[in-house]
Amino acid sequence: MAGGSKEIRAKIASVTNTKKITKAMEMVAASKMRKAQARMEATQPYVEKVKRVIGHVASAHPEYKHPYTMVSDKVKRVGLIMISSDRGLCGGLNSNLFRKALPMLKAWKEQGVEVELALVGNKAQAFFRSYGGNVVASVTDLGDAPHIEDLVGTIKVILDKFESGALQEVYLASNEFVNTMAQNPTVEKVIPLVAEASDKTHWDYLYEPDAKTALDLLMRRYVESMVYGAVVENAACEQGARMMAMKNATDNAGEMISELKLSYNKARQAAITAELSEIVAGSAAV
Repeated sequence: MAGGSKEIRAKIASVTNTKKITKAMEMVAASKMRKAQARMEATQPYVEKVKRVIGHVASAHPEYKHPYTMVSDKVKRVGLIMISSDRGLCGGLNSNLFRKALPMLKAWKEQGVEVELALVGNKAQAFFRSYGGNVVASVTDLGDAPHIEDLVGTIKVILDKFESGALQEVYLASNEFVNTMAQNPTVEKVIPLVAEASDKTHWDYLYEPDAKTALDLLMRRYVESMVYGAVVENAACEQGARMMAMKNATDNAGEMISELKLSYNKARQAAITAELSEIVAGSAAV
């Protein structure tokens, strides 16, 4: 019994150390999540404002149809921008996103539509390295505070292909931040986009040289800011998912420690009972 008690004590010490680590990681993730949420909330108004401006300019000049707003009759090739995390230990955040995108990838394959991938994050690269796919651009190691400058090159590859006619549609796969405990994987069409027009009495823009030049610049900036906003939101999702994963790990470690302590006490009690029985038996023999 002594040997068994020693092993249980060693397990208790090991699980206790693990619990301390997961608790620390939970607290770090909570701190980073608050900062990521602040970045996410600061980015959203810019994206929404650019979209409104695009709608205003497009409505004021209906004679010019930007390529990003034109729907193709036959789709032969699409682009998919997949946003994942660089690190793991964040529950099912990445796997849920991949499961969300896989049915679309299979449907496109059955329809004879080729897919070109632009990947953001190490986890997406690792997944498609195993799954297969035509990866045309990728970027990793963006850190906890991603910058749009790090994404422009990857986005440009997809936009250049769309403008040249090599792609007819562009989709964005990322995680939507619902709350601390919930992240919703989404796949949405980015291009062709539908410009939102509003009441002309509420706006009055002066721009130069013309609508075409303004829209050409605004459309690219809108797509870039939309992808950047998704990356920032995914970072908040990552920290929220990691915080919950570490909390669950901490709780599980606590339960395991309680069970091990119960087993240790039972083993110790059994050892004491056995020793007492031996003493009583020895006394009776004498």
